[in-house]
Amino acid sequence: MSETASISTSIAERYATAVYDLAKDSNSVKDVESDLDALGAAISDSADLRDLIHSPIYSREEQTGAISAIVDKMDLSQTMANTLRLMASKRRLFVLPQLIAALRALIAEEKGEVTADVVSAKALTKSQAEKLSKTLTASTGKTVTLNATVDESLIGGLVVKVGSRMIDTSIRAKLNSLQNAMKEVG
Repeated sequence: MSETASISTSIAERYATAVYDLAKDSNSVKDVESDLDALGAAISDSADLRDLIHSPIYSREEQTGAISAIVDKMDLSQTMANTLRLMASKRRLFVLPQLIAALRALIAEEKGEVTADVVSAKALTKSQAEKLSKTLTASTGKTVTLNATVDESLIGGLVVKVGSRMIDTSIRAKLNSLQNAMKEVG
């Protein structure tokens, strides 16, 4: 992990812990969880919002004003609204994507859930996803939520990452392994 990514993650984790503690104390964890979904969707859908949180061109006042307007328009919980305003005033909006991920991880941990990142060569059917989820739930002992993506370069198979464990059963990985073995021989 690069030093910049490490610093961003560290800042985001501190904000996430504070937001989670505040939400837990005020019994508004559900509200914060729905705020995370809305913010995540807004960031992925809006190039202007991504520019606002990442670009150094905007002044502290412009970021604070824009975030206040966005918070009011999105009708976010008081905890999240205040956090975003504080982050804007401290010029820390660039860690918002990491904050969302860290908060989701804290909430999932509290619920006894874990997210598995699954990459497949083609989209999983509903029955395949359910079967994989049940298998992962049995092996981890926690409720597993799948975050499925498609990467056609895998050719076939799956790459599953749960926490720090990764299982790569893709044909691409097998072909690479075979290619390396052949290089050693010849």
